[in-house]
Amino acid sequence: MSAVTAAIVKSAPLEEYRGDPSKFDLAAAVVRGKPLVIRKLVRDWPLVKLALQSDTAFAKRLAQLDNGTDITTLMIAPGAEGIIGYTPDFSDFNYQHFKVPLTQGLQRLASYSQREHAPGLVIQSVPVRDCIPGLLADHHLPFLDPAIEPRMWIGNRAVTPTHFDSQQNIACVVCGTRRFTLFPPEQLPNLYVGPLDRAPTGAAISLARLDRPDDPRYPRLKQALTTAQAADLDEGDAIYIPPLWWHHVESLEQLNALVNYWWNPVDVPGYVSGHGRAALFHCLLAFRALSADQRAAWRNILDYYVFGSEDPVAHVPEHRRGVLGPLTAETLEQLKQLARNNL
Repeated sequence: MSAVTAAIVKSAPLEEYRGDPSKFDLAAAVVRGKPLVIRKLVRDWPLVKLALQSDTAFAKRLAQLDNGTDITTLMIAPGAEGIIGYTPDFSDFNYQHFKVPLTQGLQRLASYSQREHAPGLVIQSVPVRDCIPGLLADHHLPFLDPAIEPRMWIGNRAVTPTHFDSQQNIACVVCGTRRFTLFPPEQLPNLYVGPLDRAPTGAAISLARLDRPDDPRYPRLKQALTTAQAADLDEGDAIYIPPLWWHHVESLEQLNALVNYWWNPVDVPGYVSGHGRAALFHCLLAFRALSADQRAAWRNILDYYVFGSEDPVAHVPEHRRGVLGPLTAETLEQLKQLARNNL
């Protein structure tokens, strides 16, 4: 058991679905809006069956499917304990960045498995179609739109610190074991998140290590840990993670692999997950320099027009509600143009 795993082993268990995987109701899970472990969801995938045989059988099949495309690979120095992050002085990230074919990455992982203090190696978020398109035919989730394509994550004993995604997410473990620890969105103030504009692999991460709850730099981490929910996922298991839920992911074996699917939480043509992140940066630009009373006034306006439960234009005739009417593809384009005009 690793240090991080030992420190959070007392977390509340994540809720689980242990029924027939073919009867899993994704729509119900999305409406519920809570994380859910789906046991054995992809246990019948060919890759999972090979992983259950051995790491070698699993890696050999991936190498057979590799089309030779160079893919994003991170190498983490042994002293970093496999944790993706920053150098101690925050002058840079704590890993080297390479582009190599999948097979070469697998070969390095095999050689590192024989070393006691090996570097961390992580192949990050690679579109399956780019490097192993032959996997798409017999590795899919029948309840997802075929247009939602998978990404592959492969590595040794590495840790992706606590972060969030703005999209719906289903992650399927296809080799090894991964421990997921999740926190609800409102725990942001207690997670000590690092820079938004310079974050490892693009997602802003918590600077607080979960295995160091007494670190004096992060006194509120203990409060976050009281809300933590965790589960270990083995080959064939999956997890549904709603947008904006914080998750910490620890790979526990010498070879680990995961396939995940992201999709937009809004079913409107032209909507992309980046709108929320763009709005955050726009809000920083628009409001941070204002006085406290002006920021409070703008908070009221945003609550009324964006975050409130009441319809702010119920008193306006439908044909005059404009961009405050139903969010359609046409309305979306109007909003984009208004945003551009006001920058």
